[in-house]
Amino acid sequence: MVVETNDGSVHGSGGIASYRLLTGMHPADADTGNDSNFDRHVLASILAAGVMEGGLLFEKVGLSSDELAALLKQNFPSVRIKGDDLPQGSKRDDNDEVTMVRDLLLAQRSTEGDTGRWLAAMIARRVMEPNHLWEDLGLRNRGELSRLLSRHFGPLARRNVNNMRWKRFFYRRLCEDEGLILCTMPVCTECKDFNHCFGDESGESRMAERRRDVLLAPAAPVAGGS
Repeated sequence: MVVETNDGSVHGSGGIASYRLLTGMHPADADTGNDSNFDRHVLASILAAGVMEGGLLFEKVGLSSDELAALLKQNFPSVRIKGDDLPQGSKRDDNDEVTMVRDLLLAQRSTEGDTGRWLAAMIARRVMEPNHLWEDLGLRNRGELSRLLSRHFGPLARRNVNNMRWKRFFYRRLCEDEGLILCTMPVCTECKDFNHCFGDESGESRMAERRRDVLLAPAAPVAGGS
């Protein structure tokens, strides 16, 4: 992603660099004490996670190009995407799975305004990625994901009384709402996939892992050295 700040300087950014450009700080130092700061941290984290994967950012985060432009203008007005990275008028190209998850979230919103609508689309798109959902959203831990869902999609979040993994929980809700059977076992503890639904979700954030890889990378040889 290529971005330009208000002073006219142009930057090509990776994950941590993108987060810092959006917020002015390293993700580890984010102040999320109030809801407004927390929402801004979440949005910056998802954008940074999308940047790390390359390609067109609006596609990686599940928004149309116009929605992404509006999100940046409202939350990060000093930054804009340059060049062909944000073609005007480009629509979301959601598959049926993304659409179902997004609609599930939209139907259970607990906040008003654009942020919740954007987050529903962004979460639904990132559900398609292979890691724990909090990791693929670029968040620092699972607790931040639970806080995000409780804040913006409270009725849905409150139904996860057994602390099921969030991806599994979304699909369980979709299956039950459509009258389908996700698991033939009468109780989850008897299911052979129990650990896939309720197993540990701790780990290192993707941006922290990338920062560690950079710090541990061997130094480039000095020109003219032996």
